[in-house]
Amino acid sequence: MIIECEAYARAGLLGNPSDGYFGKAISIIIRNFKAIVSLRQTPELTIEEMDVDRNKFHNIYHLTESVRQNGYYGGQRLIKAVIKRFCEYCELNDIKLADKNFTISYKTSIPRQVGMAGSSAIITAAIKALMKFYDVHIPIEIIPNIVLAAETEELSIIAGLQDRVIQTYEGCVYMDFDKSYMEKHNHGKYERIDPELLPNLYMAYKTDLSKVSGAVFNNLKERYNQGDELVHKTIQDLANLAEEGKKAIFYRDYLSLNQLIDLNFDLRCKIMNISDSNMEMVRVARTSGVSAKFSGSGGAIIGMYKDDVTLRKLEKNLRKINAKVIIPNII
Repeated sequence: MIIECEAYARAGLLGNPSDGYFGKAISIIIRNFKAIVSLRQTPELTIEEMDVDRNKFHNIYHLTESVRQNGYYGGQRLIKAVIKRFCEYCELNDIKLADKNFTISYKTSIPRQVGMAGSSAIITAAIKALMKFYDVHIPIEIIPNIVLAAETEELSIIAGLQDRVIQTYEGCVYMDFDKSYMEKHNHGKYERIDPELLPNLYMAYKTDLSKVSGAVFNNLKERYNQGDELVHKTIQDLANLAEEGKKAIFYRDYLSLNQLIDLNFDLRCKIMNISDSNMEMVRVARTSGVSAKFSGSGGAIIGMYKDDVTLRKLEKNLRKINAKVIIPNII
C-alpha cells in the first residue's frame, strides 16, 4: 500500500513577520500549489533521490541554473530532518514504533524561492505520511512545533511557526504567539476563520526571482535580540494589524482590511531592506488599484482587488515585469 499525503503553499495575509517574535498573524492556504510525499513499506529505509537532489548535470550551465533555482541543497535533508524529529517525538512520548521500514519520496509544484513555504510544505506532508504509516497520533497543535524544529534546530533555517500552523490546519487561521501562553502550553492560540468571510484576494509572484528563503531575516533577528526599540515597536504594530484584521474580516469591513494590508508592508519597510525587484512588484500592484504586501519573506505578494476589471488591469501591468497573478484556492 502506498501512502500519499499533501501540504499546500501558504500566504501570510497580515502580521508577518511578527510571528517569529511572539506576535500575531493571519494566514491562508494556497491549494493552487502543493507538495506530495509518498511512502511505501520496503525492506530498508530509503529516501529516493529527486531531480533537485541529483549531482549529475549536462554541463556547467545546467549546474549553475540548478543552483539558481534550487539553491545548494535539495529536499533530502528536509526528509531526513523530519524523520529524525518524528522518531525523537515518539521516543520522548513513549510511543513504540512498529518494526518496519519504508521508502519515501516527494514532489512539489510550489514555486521555489518566492516565499510560499515550499520547504515546510514538504516536511509537513512527510510528517503526515509518517503518522499514517506508523499509526501514530500527534495533537494538531503540536505538529507545527515538530516541523519548525526540523527546520530551525536540525537545519539552521530561520523561520517562525506561522507557515507550519497554516499548512497543518489549512483554510484560514488567526494565530497568537503570546510568549507566556506558549511557554505554558508549548503552542500558540490558533483560531480558524471561515474562508467564506474573506474578500477578493489575489497573489502574484516573480517568475524570474531567485533568493534564499530566510536570508532577509538574519539582521532583523539580531536587532530584535539586541533590544532595538524601532524593531520591537514595529513588530508589536505588525502583530496589532493581525488582531485588527481578524475583526475586519468578521464584520466584512473590507475597506479597513485593504488599508491594513498596505500598512503591513509599509511597516515592514521600516525595519527590513526591500530589494528593487520586490519593491517594483508592490509598486506596480498598488498603482493598478489594489493593496499589496509580501505573502512571506519576499518574491510573492498578496492583496485585495475590487472587481474583474481591476484584476485584468493588475494582470496586464504585472506581466510587464515578469510577475504572474493567481487567484488563491483556499477551500
